[in-house]
Amino acid sequence: MPLDERDLAHLTRCVDLAEEAVAAGDEPFGSLLVSASGEVLFEDRNRVGGGDGTRHPELALAQWAGAHLPVEQRSSTTAYTSGEHCAMCSAAHGWVGLGRIVVATTTAQLTAWRRETGGGDDAGEDASPVAALPISAVLPAAVVDGPAPQLADRVRELHARSLRSGGSQP
Repeated sequence: MPLDERDLAHLTRCVDLAEEAVAAGDEPFGSLLVSASGEVLFEDRNRVGGGDGTRHPELALAQWAGAHLPVEQRSSTTAYTSGEHCAMCSAAHGWVGLGRIVVATTTAQLTAWRRETGGGDDAGEDASPVAALPISAVLPAAVVDGPAPQLADRVRELHARSLRSGGSQP
């Protein structure tokens, strides 16, 4: 499904959260969980800077939904994120039963940017311990929309800034 103005507004907020993460010394990821009516239910940014590599905002969305939303409401939500879910977050999204996912940028884009800026190479140097898989490889039935070309340059710059400051990437 093509992205509409509401999608772009939510994705822009995700990128704002990613920028907050970089300013706090974290990796540039931000996410929102939005109800079927368009209400933002929960938002978070990456918090891995303290050494816990599982503190991704997409995982936080799934955990929040599992604790606060009835099972029957979860599938009508939309998860917005500045960058495509990693394998861990994709699995959590599926296990808790969340709905549509909308990404500002994809794993393929991030992988290409990291190669261009020296943030990892094909031999696995400085690479993530987890395979960089698209959501569909982990959660085949997921409805995933995006990316948003309008936000790519901004997200790319946040990743470059994070790498320059020594931030590691998932």
